[in-house]
Amino acid sequence: MGVFDLSLERLKEYTGINPRPEDFDEFWDRSLSELWRIDPCVEIVPAGIRCSFADCYSLYFTGPADSRIHSKLIIPKGLRSPTGAVLKFHGYSGNSGAWIDGFQFTAAGLVYAAMDCRGQRGYSQDRGTVSGDTFHGIFIRGIDDGPEKMTMRNTFLDTAMLARTVMAMEEVDEKRIGTFGGSQGGALATVCAALVPGIKKAAVLYPFLSDYKRVWEMDLATGAYEELKTYFRTYDPRHQREDEIFRKLGYIDIQNLAPRIKAEVLFFTGLMDTVCPPSTQFAVYNKILSEKKMNIYPDFGHEIVAGAYDEAFEFLMDI
Repeated sequence: MGVFDLSLERLKEYTGINPRPEDFDEFWDRSLSELWRIDPCVEIVPAGIRCSFADCYSLYFTGPADSRIHSKLIIPKGLRSPTGAVLKFHGYSGNSGAWIDGFQFTAAGLVYAAMDCRGQRGYSQDRGTVSGDTFHGIFIRGIDDGPEKMTMRNTFLDTAMLARTVMAMEEVDEKRIGTFGGSQGGALATVCAALVPGIKKAAVLYPFLSDYKRVWEMDLATGAYEELKTYFRTYDPRHQREDEIFRKLGYIDIQNLAPRIKAEVLFFTGLMDTVCPPSTQFAVYNKILSEKKMNIYPDFGHEIVAGAYDEAFEFLMDI
């Protein structure tokens, strides 16, 4: 087995190095209070996609910064009682994917919702206005205007509003909600479970948005994390504000939200992941206090892991 990060023994004890802001819990409590005061103005529109066993819709709701957020919504036909639901989140710079991605879950009798992240390649709006760079990078956007203005903070809150919206549907049993995703999607599956304690299960594949300072110190601020390097090169080339920047990123560092999770978590990590290094993933996993299991793949990186999607599907079928 190749090793470029910490040894497996050390990974199992690693708890991250990115600063956690002193008011982190208060910040997220305030943010959630703000979110729940928003009228989501839910709109469900037939999508015109034909399926013999399910009905397909576009779901819209209002999130922070008065932005309309779009999700695909698929409901099994012929439901006689409320059923469970799976909330799917996509990878960085992507979108909610193809309709057929959700048919596996609706064929199993579950409602499926897949959210387009604001500012990325779907149909969601981002009406938040921030100063600074908007050319390259979402997780760094808004950092100079304070944590309440950060685009990713609003995306985190969008996941919670999606969960609450789906939980309120008459077709859904609010006690049977699962979250699912890989990379950014894995991060948002984690976040949603942390912000909405009623989530029952979370299937998390190699999550992004964790332990930013560790990524920086490993010289892996490339690919998905490249905007971190771009920010420093453009706005703080001598790193005079480095401590401040990493502290602010601590507000949207998913390892800091992990202790809030009440759901059962199934976690997937490849030890050769140079996009989201294993140590950053273990920093999240090691802080989860609820029932959990990690599947470790010594030879896999940031990629489709053999058998992982099948196991995640089986795990979520039982919500």
